[in-house]
Amino acid sequence: MMTEARVISRLWRGVAQPSRAKAYEEHLRSHTFPVLKEMPGFLDASILWQKVERGVEFLVVTRWASMEAIERFAGPDVEAAVVPAEVEAMMVEFDRRVEHFEVVDVDGSPSVRQGKSL
Repeated sequence: MMTEARVISRLWRGVAQPSRAKAYEEHLRSHTFPVLKEMPGFLDASILWQKVERGVEFLVVTRWASMEAIERFAGPDVEAAVVPAEVEAMMVEFDRRVEHFEVVDVDGSPSVRQGKSL
């Protein structure tokens, strides 16, 4: 009997300096996401943001077909944040560790891949 493996969402949070928020968003669109789109197992990404006292808080949510795909991106410590030096320079603060969640469903349809469950 096959068990179901779910899509994995990877969440990272950072607060950009107010004057660097647009530059960070552009960095995601022009550098980060094009690289991710070439990686096997990468599905999609979302940028969420809100103004906060110290700047602009971003929550970047990427979706992956498996933890193995995430490991190809992040390396063996899959919970380590991948933050280039140029992005660090834009931030007031940022998560050094990410969170992973199994996607239960999308638009009412189970998000299931064949294989083993986590």
